[in-house]
Amino acid sequence: MPEDAGSISAAVGEVRPGGMVLVGKGTYRESVTIDKPDVTIRGTDRNATVIDGEGIRPYGIVGVAAGVRVQNLTVKSNTFYGVLVTGLHDKNGPAAHGLDGYKPFDPKKFPPLQRYAIDHVTAYNNGLYGIYAFNSQHGSITESYASGSADSGFYVGQCRSCDVLVANNTAERNAIGFENANASDSVTIAGNRFTNNRVGITLISSYQEAFVPQRANTVIGNLIADNAEADSPAHAEGAFGIGIGIAGGRDNLFRANRVSGNPGGGVVLSNTEDLPATGNTFADLYEHNSFDVVNESAARAGASGNCFDMPGPQTSLPATSPEHPWYRNPDCSQTPQPATTPSATLSAVPTPPGISFLKVASPRPQPGLADVRTLPGKVPGSPDRSAVDTLTTPGRDYLESRSGIHR
Repeated sequence: MPEDAGSISAAVGEVRPGGMVLVGKGTYRESVTIDKPDVTIRGTDRNATVIDGEGIRPYGIVGVAAGVRVQNLTVKSNTFYGVLVTGLHDKNGPAAHGLDGYKPFDPKKFPPLQRYAIDHVTAYNNGLYGIYAFNSQHGSITESYASGSADSGFYVGQCRSCDVLVANNTAERNAIGFENANASDSVTIAGNRFTNNRVGITLISSYQEAFVPQRANTVIGNLIADNAEADSPAHAEGAFGIGIGIAGGRDNLFRANRVSGNPGGGVVLSNTEDLPATGNTFADLYEHNSFDVVNESAARAGASGNCFDMPGPQTSLPATSPEHPWYRNPDCSQTPQPATTPSATLSAVPTPPGISFLKVASPRPQPGLADVRTLPGKVPGSPDRSAVDTLTTPGRDYLESRSGIHR
């Protein structure tokens, strides 16, 4: 424990590979790097073990070694990210998308970090990201909470054959609840609550990162609702009121999600430069959105082959006839789909000014681990997805006890 070593960082310096640093209650004003394999950092009390960046330090915890695990604590008020796991690091320290002067890295020079687990972590009022996995494979982010992030509460980026599970988390009062940029082939986003953000979830292709385009995620059993929260940092491009945003993403599967109460659109399709949104399949419940599906793709990279199955959208922009809806091609063909203009979508929803990430209201206490003393085994070679296929469409009250501010 840090009281035995003077600080969390000093304890990490003393722990052996495969060991655990158990962090007692208190506020720790430091940034911690985990650079030994199979090390766990665990708080004794999720809500009272706090790593505080004080609005001046760049990160709370960074894992750069295989098998890193972070559990049962809070990270807050860091200028970049609360918790980051990344294979991108050198003698100058860790790096990831979002830093000034960022350029795509050479994947051969910086191989992805292998195996990680982040669970029962609260990340709030962090300047860019709450919990962030970048250039990393075979990991999980579960039972965690993120709010007050000026980019996104949860982020998985820049990996192929990622083998990542993001499940049972809550994101609210962020610019974006969950974001994926160029993380492909085996990312599962399941059973989360993405509500009261500016944008609920985005899957994007980005030329600022390696491995374009983004593709082949599974998004299942999530509540994506009421994403029009003024008590949040502004989105970098002014987006507001959107449930699901897909910019240049392709071949993603959405099933059994409840997409509700999003005034800028339940699903908004767009392009990233010359990369279209194409081949995405949706079988979700849509209700109380301004429009259930919006296509604002540019003509040079028009959306195509995006298919919505029942009980899918009932309203769309551009409008269409009930007999021949443009968003329901029986054979999921690659026929170009008609588009509106982004200005028509944005002007339909008044966008409130953002607030500083440091001023977003603090979350209510979150449930912690019951057993904090038992040393865990190694992070497995692949996350357990056994419960994913059993998920059904969540109710409007899904994970509601974890939502809301501290009073």
